Amino acid sequence: MAAAGSLERSFLELSGTERERPRRFREFTVCGVGTTNPVAGTVKYSESAGGFFYVESGKLLSVTRNRFIHWKISADILELVEESLDLNLLNNAVRLKFQNCNILPGGVYVSETQNHVIILILTNQTVHRLLLPHPSRMYRSELVIESQMQSIFTDIGKVDFRDPCNYQLIPTVPGLCPNSTTSAAWLSSDGEALFALPSASGGIFVLKLPPHDISGIVSVVELKQSSVMQRLLTGWMPTAIRGDQGPSDRALSLAVHCVEHDAFIFALCQDHKLRMWSYKDQMCLMIADMLEYVPVNKDLRLTAGTGHKMRLAYSPSMGLYLGIYMHAPKRGQFCIFQLVSTENNRYSLDHISSLFTSQETLIDFALTSTDIWALWHDVENQTIVKYINFEHNVAGQWNPVFMQPLPEEEIVIRDDQDPREMYLRSLFTPGRFINAALCKALQIFCRGTERNLDLSWSELKKEVTLAVESEVRFPLQGSVTEYEFSREAFRNLQQEFWCKFYACCLQYQEALSQPLALHLNPHTNMVCLLKKGYLSFLVPSSLVDHLYLLSDENLVTEDETTISDDVDVARDVVCLIKCLRLIGETVTMDMSVMMEMSCYNLQSPEKAAEQILEDLITNDVENVMEDICSKLQEIRNPVHAIGLLIREMDYETEVEMEKGFNSAQPLNVRMNLSQLYGSSSAGCVVCRGVYRIASTRFLICRDLLILQQLLMRLGDAVILGAGQLFQAQQDLLHRTAPLLLSYYLIKWGSQCLATDVPVDTLESNLQHLSVLELTDSGTLMTNKFVSSPQTIVELFFQEVARKQIISHLFSQPKAPLNQTGLNWPEIIIAVTNYLLQLLWPSNPGCLFLECLMGNCQYVQLQVSSF
Repeated sequence: MAAAGSLERSFLELSGTERERPRRFREFTVCGVGTTNPVAGTVKYSESAGGFFYVESGKLLSVTRNRFIHWKISADILELVEESLDLNLLNNAVRLKFQNCNILPGGVYVSETQNHVIILILTNQTVHRLLLPHPSRMYRSELVIESQMQSIFTDIGKVDFRDPCNYQLIPTVPGLCPNSTTSAAWLSSDGEALFALPSASGGIFVLKLPPHDISGIVSVVELKQSSVMQRLLTGWMPTAIRGDQGPSDRALSLAVHCVEHDAFIFALCQDHKLRMWSYKDQMCLMIADMLEYVPVNKDLRLTAGTGHKMRLAYSPSMGLYLGIYMHAPKRGQFCIFQLVSTENNRYSLDHISSLFTSQETLIDFALTSTDIWALWHDVENQTIVKYINFEHNVAGQWNPVFMQPLPEEEIVIRDDQDPREMYLRSLFTPGRFINAALCKALQIFCRGTERNLDLSWSELKKEVTLAVESEVRFPLQGSVTEYEFSREAFRNLQQEFWCKFYACCLQYQEALSQPLALHLNPHTNMVCLLKKGYLSFLVPSSLVDHLYLLSDENLVTEDETTISDDVDVARDVVCLIKCLRLIGETVTMDMSVMMEMSCYNLQSPEKAAEQILEDLITNDVENVMEDICSKLQEIRNPVHAIGLLIREMDYETEVEMEKGFNSAQPLNVRMNLSQLYGSSSAGCVVCRGVYRIASTRFLICRDLLILQQLLMRLGDAVILGAGQLFQAQQDLLHRTAPLLLSYYLIKWGSQCLATDVPVDTLESNLQHLSVLELTDSGTLMTNKFVSSPQTIVELFFQEVARKQIISHLFSQPKAPLNQTGLNWPEIIIAVTNYLLQLLWPSNPGCLFLECLMGNCQYVQLQVSSF
């Protein structure tokens, strides 16, 4: 297929949580000297979140490569976390509790200087500045070779939160909105910390703290349209508010763009107008009516705006872009503008695009110089994320993000299965539930019982088992002595309590999965989703997966040129995908289990597919098979279309990857690259990406086998051209079955946990293997303790595959050693594809089984050796 690797039309969501103890937050109280207790009835702010990427997070040889900060705000609590995809950061999570204050939604802003990372925080009563060391100043050398590092939050306990230089009360200035839901903060070129808040009359108050290392006076200035320049207020001197602006001028959304020694403050207001201020000149430089760009605006003009949002994006080559979301009942519109400067300090907006959406509730959106990313809740409270190129998308079609589904609501247990075993398997299958959801459910389930919840994954499993089984046994106490409790009654009781606990886990998993914000890195094009309980990453999906997962209405409008340069071939592929999806929708749970068990027991998947087809035909009450046959008639050349699909999914290659870094590269480059994507978070994301691909492709191959059985049943004369049946039977069918088995192995390995192995056992094992010359000792580590929460695919990636993949990536003729930025979508696709090649059973470079042997994973090795 054309463009399968170069054009990604959709993305997948991958959870970034690891199976570890719940994140340990070090807690600090920020005392609000002079603050008053919150008044009853004051506005209750909703939870919010945000993030910051280091400027050099995309530079290949930077200390801050792939490093970022994110946070969550809930009432008076601020949780700050520093993350890295390359290193495991120590002491990287802090929780700040602000006494008598609530943090404003989105009221956290981060800046970096050469020596410091500065965090600016606004509450409803105070402003704060936290001064932390920059990562580049925490290490003597820019060359980082350790697998772990101290976070910038390591010494936050030394910060004096009550230092008047970095903390001030917001003055009781007349006209200052008491319950503001928007704010802005920035660092001036002179190191001053500035905080902007809207006034009730449409102006903007700016509070300024002097540079942290210079004594000075805290000041407030009010920007108003009534005068060209508003006098500076020294100390806390209030200003009179003239009645020259209506209340509808109040700002709904504020944003700041710094230029040399000035800052432009943009305010999107309730009167649907956008105002641009110069902080230096204290002038309103531009007013633009946004309703001029809204097709039907009569109703909107009569009412004050609500729900309008604004984002800025700056490109050194293209300048400043403004993204405006205009909210209206049951409809919304994005307007994209470019700021244009003219003579005499005049500015105007160049309207680039208007994009419409029918989604109900916009939670957040992010803007780049080419795209809009948007996060919605629909009418059923489901999370929807989409993106669109605002310049080159004439049809206005948004590209989807396939969200990570919640665990199944109900666990179906057969009579021959043990309820405890089946529920534990579902609860503790990697990628289903996060540790925090299981801990919260355990806490609720064991009300009144003191339990230690600082548990490892295996310890948590034991505690859950103990808690639920104790509840099961409780009703039996006293009953068993009077009469024999039947096996069936005990099983029913067991299933009832496990079902209750599972429902509790599901409830918390759903709550912690609620999205709060989008987090976009303009330096690497990485997009994250900040949720209540964890962080997830968005990665591109391949064309095959994209077509199979796409909704019917989007599949109809899919651009055929992205599939093939030949329109007829593209239409054949789309039609084939429709047939596969019809089959997939018809396959029952029992049929699905039949195919899974066939693969697990090394039985013929072709025979399982034949049996499933028989069952589908026998139970076809809705005439689905007739629909499939009808669609098959539309395929001009089914054999060619199936062959294309198989080729796209096959990772078999004759090329063996290099087993080490290219010695032609400088030593410092080789050592620096050796840490790329070396953190446990990155390993988790990459391997979850492999799991999602393997799971989707397994379904595609299963449905393809069933369809091929149907083609043989229909025969030459009915569906295929003369002489093609033999080719379909002998070639395509026997090429599809090995694909199915390969994807099953990778899918299984992505969920199979590695066994704990002590270091001395590992070392002894490697010595034996080296004597027997059964393995290349250079590919295996001897100083690693295999942690039980790690899957065997994650073990393989961390121990063997990652370094080979990175070496291979940067040993190519066009290796991006001199480029200024890593591109996340491109590199995550490359890493995932290379990992699949290394896992592919029939490849000469497949070291997966060798890695399992070297790490004493004998049970897993036995199961996977087919």
